[in-house]
Amino acid sequence: MSRPLKEDYIIRIKSRIEQRVEEPAETGEKEECVELMTRGEFTLRGSSYYITYKETETTGYEGCTTTLKIAADGSRVAMLRFGKNGGAGTQLLIEKGRRNLCHYETGYGSLTLGVTADEILCDLTEKGGTVRFAYLLDADSAEMVSRNRLEVTVTHVN
Repeated sequence: MSRPLKEDYIIRIKSRIEQRVEEPAETGEKEECVELMTRGEFTLRGSSYYITYKETETTGYEGCTTTLKIAADGSRVAMLRFGKNGGAGTQLLIEKGRRNLCHYETGYGSLTLGVTADEILCDLTEKGGTVRFAYLLDADSAEMVSRNRLEVTVTHVN
């Protein structure tokens, strides 16, 4: 049995997904932007920050819970997303200077994708803050799937 989230933080997520990464896309072409504001949990454990929130219909993952584990030194971000019944979900490990093979769940089935960090900028403290990270997804190290950029801002609810 899972414990209920202690939702005492406002989590703002700005996500941009670029489908074509080789050349600049025309304005609005093959680019998807999503902004989400929700309540969630934020903690510092050891040398990592944890941001946990429930997904909504806006993101297409309604009923899932997502946890971001961000290394305080900005070396890596782990993104874990699990379904409402605890089924298999997405598990991405985004590390600077390293390509990782990760499990990625889509609405059409699951894939194994290569994940390589473009950048990770961690401006989090124990009180909140912002983390920005960008990563490339590839299908077989040759075929680029997308470039994904996320900005996550955490603010304590007074």
